[in-house]
Amino acid sequence: MYDERGAEYLDCINNVAHVGHCHPLVVQAAHEQNQVLNTNSRYLHDNIVDYAQRLSETLPEKLCVFYFLNSGSEANDLALRLARRYTGHQDVVVLDHAYHGHLSSLIDISPYKFRSLDGQKEWVHVAPLPDTYRGPYREDHPNPAVAYANEVKRVVSSAQEKGRLQPSSLSLCPVWEGRSFPLLATSPKWQTPHQPSVLCRRHIHRAGGVFVADEIQVGFGRVGEHFWAFQLQGEDFVPDIVTMGKSIGNGHPVACVATTQPVARAFEATSVEYFNTFGGSPVSCAVGLAVLDVLEKEQLQAHAARVGSFLMELLWQQKAKHPIIGDIRLKENYILLSTDGPGRNVLKFKPPMCFSLDNARHVVAKLDAILTDMEEKVRSCETLRLQL
Repeated sequence: MYDERGAEYLDCINNVAHVGHCHPLVVQAAHEQNQVLNTNSRYLHDNIVDYAQRLSETLPEKLCVFYFLNSGSEANDLALRLARRYTGHQDVVVLDHAYHGHLSSLIDISPYKFRSLDGQKEWVHVAPLPDTYRGPYREDHPNPAVAYANEVKRVVSSAQEKGRLQPSSLSLCPVWEGRSFPLLATSPKWQTPHQPSVLCRRHIHRAGGVFVADEIQVGFGRVGEHFWAFQLQGEDFVPDIVTMGKSIGNGHPVACVATTQPVARAFEATSVEYFNTFGGSPVSCAVGLAVLDVLEKEQLQAHAARVGSFLMELLWQQKAKHPIIGDIRLKENYILLSTDGPGRNVLKFKPPMCFSLDNARHVVAKLDAILTDMEEKVRSCETLRLQL
């Protein structure tokens, strides 16, 4: 990215520009469709059918009904409506520190937000974030996946003992949650036959709820090994509802909810049709199709796997080299990076998919220099304190 003076910044945080800022093929697709037709979605157009078909080819066969919207927040709000209509229940189970969107309905199920606002509603039930670094079950636990999944079961049972009805849904990101959390789904202790989301889905189904996979930050090939993060849980794992946003349009406001026929039929039985003026517009779908084309033509999923593994290897080397953790301000070094987590002490990398091996080397070299400088300042302060 470039500022108004032309200074170049390495963008490590913009997962909205999924295939790269202003990718020419995506820009061209939007421009060409804008010249022909862009209108509200009451007008029939082939793009929406073509786009739904392309998305369906990336998903399990059961996820065959698509609703198009303008943002990830709208997608998660619709997922709540679908779940509540299908189950007939109101309550929701979420993970601690979760954030699912800015609408009022989503603030209510986002501990990351509601703890600083009106607090937790009686119909919202919070399970512990599966964190083996700081959480209740850590790396020394014999089976943290089962332990954290059992916490979901305990939360549901506790709610029912208090007279609450069955939950309508369990809403979480398949790499647990997009907010500052180690990708534990890729750790050996989290592999089959006891994948955490598989166990959580089992508990929530037995309680009468549905499983919502929030893929808004982690979908579309970002996990490298698979196109969707929920696929890390095994080939047979199928959520009841999948929500998409951010990367789906590379910066264009488009989002999607995919679900099963039974869930969709229950929703349609209300006789209140779902309509979104611009969701699935000809231009939005043209952009979405172009993003899928770029992902395929430039093999960005495989690229993400290769660069991601390389970056993790470099960062593990830094972990061994630097014993300190502190406030890292990389913007002074023309690197855009963010912090997150309950203590705002986690560096969050979520760059565009075109992030390269050289980009990884560059950011880790800068991080190394910053940590080295910080450690030297800490040693100097300790020396001065001893002299005094």
